[in-house]
Amino acid sequence: MSGELDCIRLSLARADFELKVELALPPRGITAVFGPSGSGKTTLLRCVAGLERAAGALVKIAGQAWQDDAQRIFLPAWRRPLGYVFQEASLFDHLDVRGNLHYGLRRSGAAAQAIALDAAIELLGIGALLGRRTQQLSGGERQRVAIARALATQPRLLLLDEPLASLDHARQRDILPWLERLRDELHIPMLYVTHAAGEVARLADTLVVLDQGRVVASGPTASVLARIDAPVALGEDAGALLDGLLAERDTQWHLARVQFAGGSLWLRDSGVPQGRQVRLRVLARDVSLATEAPRATSIQNLLEGVVAAIAPDSHPSQVLVQVRCGECVLLARITARAADTLGLAPGKPVWAQVKSVALVD
Repeated sequence: MSGELDCIRLSLARADFELKVELALPPRGITAVFGPSGSGKTTLLRCVAGLERAAGALVKIAGQAWQDDAQRIFLPAWRRPLGYVFQEASLFDHLDVRGNLHYGLRRSGAAAQAIALDAAIELLGIGALLGRRTQQLSGGERQRVAIARALATQPRLLLLDEPLASLDHARQRDILPWLERLRDELHIPMLYVTHAAGEVARLADTLVVLDQGRVVASGPTASVLARIDAPVALGEDAGALLDGLLAERDTQWHLARVQFAGGSLWLRDSGVPQGRQVRLRVLARDVSLATEAPRATSIQNLLEGVVAAIAPDSHPSQVLVQVRCGECVLLARITARAADTLGLAPGKPVWAQVKSVALVD
């Protein structure tokens, strides 16, 4: 598979907005496409799939041009080597799971892809479901079957359009580890549409933020989430991601310490093996700031840093403060009055007090 960046450049006029994007995406991992309803997320996927024809477009995946208007190239959807997983798993009720999976192979005329299907069955843990009727599957199981069917055709790109949106919270928790496994073990890129901040934090390597058809931010997920010049509209879910190593556990107090570039944080011990790479999520609402080293406080996680930037928040009473702690960045949501009282400004040393931190994978 080509190691070059995938290229998506297209525009498509709608009644209420114009989708106009230009992206260079990594050749593997999950790229989350995030934004409010009506921002163009699903339309972007449909254009990439060839289900809608954009204008002035270049869609080049794994070195192959699927659409290049300058060269008058346009591959119809059925000729594009991709897999598409929708919000609702489109399974045939008159077939069992095995029949649904093999139907996809018959349609593509790729009997030799049975090996790929076996690998997908193993990867998604659905071997025990093969004899079941689709009516006997939970929502999470149906989506795993739909993903396996998409993978069986050995796509060069996997498109997932809010695959968890129709599931309740319990079923979402069931399927998230399988999506993580896809991210970690597959060497194909995935475009993953979502409006859920938790899915972005847990799954995405790269984040593209759309608003009214335009890309307002794009890049590594942690970097995009930490921006405040063009903040991701997460509201109460605004925060930072930290990748680190579970370095130590305190068995007496049932806590674990995660070490990362810029410091370490203690959190509840969830049984993750020591030495494992993990991702932490620190919400802006859970970070307070002090200009002197705090003493005699119940907050155990203190990081020394420097104010990098300050920007107005969605409500005029509050601001978002970007704090650089070594090589990592945190966000703090505080009142504008507090920022003024403390004399906060870029370059000012501060202590970040982290009241809560969550392990997201």
